[in-house]
Amino acid sequence: MSADFLALAQPGVQQLSPYVPGKPVDELARELDIDPSTIVKLASNENPLGASPKALTAIREELAELTRYPDGNGFALKTLLAEQCGVQLDQVTLGNGSNDILELVARAYLAPGLNAVFSEHAFAVYPIVTQAVGAQARVVPANDWGHDLPAMLAAIDDNTRVVFIANPNNPTGTWFGAQALNEFLQDVPERVLVVLDEAYIEYAEGGDLPDGLEFLSAYPNLLVSRTFSKAYGLAALRVGYGLSTAVVADVLNRVRQPFNVNSLALAAACAALQDADYLAESRRLNEAGMQQLQDGFRELGLGWIPSKGNFIALDLGQLAAPVYQGLLREGVIVRPVANYGMPNHLRITIGLPAENTRLLEALAKVLARG
Repeated sequence: MSADFLALAQPGVQQLSPYVPGKPVDELARELDIDPSTIVKLASNENPLGASPKALTAIREELAELTRYPDGNGFALKTLLAEQCGVQLDQVTLGNGSNDILELVARAYLAPGLNAVFSEHAFAVYPIVTQAVGAQARVVPANDWGHDLPAMLAAIDDNTRVVFIANPNNPTGTWFGAQALNEFLQDVPERVLVVLDEAYIEYAEGGDLPDGLEFLSAYPNLLVSRTFSKAYGLAALRVGYGLSTAVVADVLNRVRQPFNVNSLALAAACAALQDADYLAESRRLNEAGMQQLQDGFRELGLGWIPSKGNFIALDLGQLAAPVYQGLLREGVIVRPVANYGMPNHLRITIGLPAENTRLLEALAKVLARG
């Protein structure tokens, strides 16, 4: 009789369900025998603009070096990030996407008997990385779909080592302001590491959201995580980063896998970081698309959660699963979020104007069919 390798796994891992990504275009094409070129995917918060031309050029120039390992220290990218973010080189940690940063934090600071605090309806990776190392997840009920920072503060106890907060939050798109963040950071015990997940921060302009970097010097227990997967359009290459004190960065680098960011990703991220025109166009496209979808939802008599990301959580006022399946049959992929405790919502990524129109037309058809 063979061993039960599920039972042999660490208890926290036994209780986990694998992360389920947005349905790929090719998968839907196979399932429903649909021409993949006609499918619209608005499920994974990807940038519909396509990658920066400068990033594509950098990738092509790097191809000749594929037999070489990447720079394990990521010196060029870390130097650019340090300059742009106003920190020292030794305060930057590079990750295989910002998810990697979250996992490094969990591996370094969480263990059985310890806990991490995060909000209801928060990013699915927070419970995954917490439970995977055997730590307890303390989930705080949301306030109007967003983070209840005072309640999260109250949930911290002697065994808390990490607090995960996202601004704006995925999948709700909710956000909090600078004063709320500062008051929260002031009261968090110094021994608790606060991870401020700013994966969508580049979509906010002006004073819409607080810039986590402005709080780094005042709070040594703060780590800001960001990514190149969203506004910078490099989701396939998986590159993110964390900004913290040099001490915290040193700890994370002790558990970071060697060469965790590949050469193409490093080159593309350096180029994208210096393409201000691309970033501005990404923001413009997102703002216009957000308005287009909101106008369309209003015409359909539907509600939504206001969002500062590149996505919007649509409130159907009924179970969303049948509508999701109906949209798939129309060749439109969005994201059901029942696993986030939101069974009546669909998370919809902002697309190109034509993609947004296609979504609204398909949604009207599905709802009309009942």
